[in-house]
Amino acid sequence: MMELFGNPAHWLPLTFAMLMGLSILVYVVLDGFDLGVGVLFPFADDAEKDRMVASIGPFWDANETWLVLAIGILLVAFPTAHGVILTALYLPVAIMLIGLILRGVAFEFRVKAPAHHKHLWDKAFFAGSLMTALAQGFMLGKYIMGLDGGFGTWIFAMITAVFLAVGYSFIGACWIILKTDSVLQTKAVNWAKGGIWGLIIGLIAVSLATPWVSPRIFDKWFTFPEFFLLLPLPLMSSVLIALLWYALRHLPTRNDSWAWFPFAASVVLFMLAFFGMAYSFYPYVVPDQLTIYEAASAPESLFIILIGSVFVLPMIAGYTVLSYTIFRGKATELRYD
Repeated sequence: MMELFGNPAHWLPLTFAMLMGLSILVYVVLDGFDLGVGVLFPFADDAEKDRMVASIGPFWDANETWLVLAIGILLVAFPTAHGVILTALYLPVAIMLIGLILRGVAFEFRVKAPAHHKHLWDKAFFAGSLMTALAQGFMLGKYIMGLDGGFGTWIFAMITAVFLAVGYSFIGACWIILKTDSVLQTKAVNWAKGGIWGLIIGLIAVSLATPWVSPRIFDKWFTFPEFFLLLPLPLMSSVLIALLWYALRHLPTRNDSWAWFPFAASVVLFMLAFFGMAYSFYPYVVPDQLTIYEAASAPESLFIILIGSVFVLPMIAGYTVLSYTIFRGKATELRYD
């Protein structure tokens, strides 16, 4: 059967690399904004924190499904790469998992705990969100630097950790602009005005570091005709950033008609950055060490897994779309009864 589709040793690893990339992109966008909401917690009062939690309540748990899917694909489709990457990133992965657990527990307990304990769970929710965001940023920085263990890699990874956390806070602020109104919405606009600078600096740092650490990636971006073919990516990103800055200076509007724009533009900006990185690293799944074809499982195994993915992926995508459709509109009072 596999012969009907051409050479399975080529298209199956590519298919699973695309599925893994899609899962990572969806996770970064969706869980990025709810992590960002948690990072912004210290800047809100108690009533605003309840509204912020209500804005992510129907979605945050489902958003993390995409992370499980991405790691699952890495494990079953590229087991060699899974071993190399997880070994190099063991500490930040452990910190991320602790942060996710802390977030999940705090999310439920902050409402059910006695009133005088609520502030402790709010702090735990913030701490879990910040730990997760920083850990993911550290992993991104170390991955970009080729999973090297040198001093320069650690410095760059720590810088990336900070800027990814700020980037998450920015998209989280844009989500609050979309889902709230009144004083909280105005506060979110101000948060986004500050966060956009961290996002810009982070994008520039990653864009400069990626070709700098790898001559192969440098050649992919700065040779003819690739340079001109890829030029729309940074140009589109620059235009989006300019439009975001302009929109934030004029929000909130009287009829709230443009509240959707910052979040939509930030999602597109994250997508452009992701596509740029995907192009840079392809065909490597471990930078300059293992390609997707070298790290892939046997074609027979991948084909069986693909059959399961045909059923699982539409279900995950379906309930994600359904939840965002049902709970569209402004966040209302947080209630658990």
